[in-house]
Amino acid sequence: METREKWPLGLLLHDAARALRRRFDLRATELGLSTAQWRLLVHLFRCGRITQARLAERLEIEPISVSRLIDRMTEQGWVLREPDPTDRRSRIVVPTQKARDAYARGLILADGVYEEALRGLTEDERHAMIESLRHVIANLSDSAEDDSACAPPKRPSDARPADQRPTPKFETS
Repeated sequence: METREKWPLGLLLHDAARALRRRFDLRATELGLSTAQWRLLVHLFRCGRITQARLAERLEIEPISVSRLIDRMTEQGWVLREPDPTDRRSRIVVPTQKARDAYARGLILADGVYEEALRGLTEDERHAMIESLRHVIANLSDSAEDDSACAPPKRPSDARPADQRPTPKFETS
């Protein structure tokens, strides 16, 4: 096995992610979004309707910072806040058509950056790298964490034994 100095996995992953972000930022200025705004939209589209608090968790930033970011994005017509039907204290963040259009263009820009980043690798090498990264993520993920990474946090009531939980009711038709 190689020594740590020869195989700095954490640094390589960090540097690769930073290089991807920088290259995307250079190309994405036409979208009219800051990096923070783009990251918020990515999480919003990956997770669907999501509360501000959950966005803060996903973005790994303080709730007040997310609130200010959403304030600016609301003023600029990127997102809307809607009341959460299950919790009147919460707000759900919803993308506007302007955000959907920018997201579609951003994905095309990202594809170009990915193609540039992977230039010189065969299809088999690309596939192996992606599968290896998924494996690393799975190895380091909390086993209780949902694969989508967008599931709501576990609530204390979910910790009850299965035979003591209420039976879910499903609608038919």
